[in-house]
Amino acid sequence: MIAPTNAHGLEVGRYPGREDMQPEQVSQLIVINVETGNMNLLLESDDLVQSPNWTSDDTWIVVNSLGKLWRVPADGSGPMQLIDTGDVCEINNDHVLSPDGKRVYFSAGSHPGTSLFSVDIGGGSVRRISNEHPSEDNYSYFVHGVSYDDTLLAYTSVQPEGTDPRGRRNIVLIPTAGGEDIRLTEGASDNAYNGSEFSPDGEWIYYNSEEASVVKGHQQIFRMHVDGTGREQLTFDDRVNWFPHLSPDGRQFVYQSYPAGVDSHPADMPIELRLLAVDGGEVRTVARLFGGQGTMNCNSWAPDGHRFAFIAYPSTREALSLCSETDGENPS
Repeated sequence: MIAPTNAHGLEVGRYPGREDMQPEQVSQLIVINVETGNMNLLLESDDLVQSPNWTSDDTWIVVNSLGKLWRVPADGSGPMQLIDTGDVCEINNDHVLSPDGKRVYFSAGSHPGTSLFSVDIGGGSVRRISNEHPSEDNYSYFVHGVSYDDTLLAYTSVQPEGTDPRGRRNIVLIPTAGGEDIRLTEGASDNAYNGSEFSPDGEWIYYNSEEASVVKGHQQIFRMHVDGTGREQLTFDDRVNWFPHLSPDGRQFVYQSYPAGVDSHPADMPIELRLLAVDGGEVRTVARLFGGQGTMNCNSWAPDGHRFAFIAYPSTREALSLCSETDGENPS
């Protein structure tokens, strides 16, 4: 079967992700101002670079690439710098920063068996946070959020369901110091959960789920209290919506939005980055790009709340051919 391609010859819809780039494809780390729509290219690489996090002191943007963690000057003044994680490798695109910006919490290892770790932003000794699970459980940790008092991590637990090795996905909490896994949801197959992130006031966990869907893969954005109660649906459309990220003031969130009919969150797709106030209102598209898995898996807001970082994966022939809501049609 021949894989579909876009107008620039890139294969579309690689799932559950990819380990490398396609020929004539680049990773672009871009910062966008949500008020003006202006975009600034900080980094372009032939390597696969994923999932930016912005430090609270406005100094660094942390990414993963080549199975390692790196930091990039947030003002674009220099190249990527390796964050030493010792013998811990196979670091993936699920990582978050402590509220004070001093530590990176990250997921590493091959699935199944992905674990959670912590390392200082400057690198050094790595501390394991995750628990040991029986090998037959095929249990993996994919971190997405940290509470603003730095006491809890929210992660997606992934286990097999039937013939699907990733079919059982749930939202679970674990103390940053280590401790008991606290499961908040029970989802499998057509009712999977992902992308959990704490609100700045500590009242809510925002996430994406199929819990209100009748079509497989039709994820929407929800929130619930940190004890798993009081669930509220926040997006209501035929698109497939993933990874809500709260602005520092907690008033709005940005999320990845796939075309209708997409199952899960594949790489290399025409997507939109959309903005919505937490109390509802009109959804606003702030960018259209060729991206998906790795574009913005975890929170990437700048501390000023006016900008966020994301990663696009265009062909070299369309590099930086991005548009805001009013700049025309999707270039992909």
